[in-house]
Amino acid sequence: MTSDELLAARAPRGLVLPADLAREVRVAYGGAGRAYHDGTHLEEIVQRFGEVAASVGWLAPREVYLAALFHDAVYVAGAKDNEAKSAGWARRAIEEQLSGQGLDAARVEALILMTARHGALGERDLADDPDGACFLDCDMAILGAERARYDAYERGVAAEYRAVPPEAFAAGRKAFLEGLLLKESIFLSAWGKARFEATARANVTRALGR
Repeated sequence: MTSDELLAARAPRGLVLPADLAREVRVAYGGAGRAYHDGTHLEEIVQRFGEVAASVGWLAPREVYLAALFHDAVYVAGAKDNEAKSAGWARRAIEEQLSGQGLDAARVEALILMTARHGALGERDLADDPDGACFLDCDMAILGAERARYDAYERGVAAEYRAVPPEAFAAGRKAFLEGLLLKESIFLSAWGKARFEATARANVTRALGR
């Protein structure tokens, strides 16, 4: 089974993902300049989607799955409109290639746009949105990955921002990581906290050289 076929096969019940659309998404994640937001990241978030489906469950699994597929479909390091462009592509795909399946395009868009606010959203913001909390935790699960994978993530992010002066990148990265440690909880859902919080804090602390 090809990687495109796997994306289609892992879709939740009631979502028919055409092979050509799965291929377009896969190709997008293989675009030039991607060192972390790539096909491996796509595979990992789909895997996390499955973990939540098997344990906590999703209220709107079809919409969350599409948000997972498209959330980084458009990615240029440092660009401010990646999420908006990814959400726009998702809406067009729903309207043109997934029409007739009764999908909530606005919900898919909203989930993707939430990923632009990592670090700004807290548990209270998503207290009434368990799907949103778990979806964002799926996207941030890399922070709680085993050591070698986390280190590869740090190298990948640095590679994506290689056009930024090293001092500026280091300062921005430090601020982001320190901000994570200042949060009461890095993760927003009970699932995310139980699954990743302790390891994430250890990884981030180590990355900061503490």
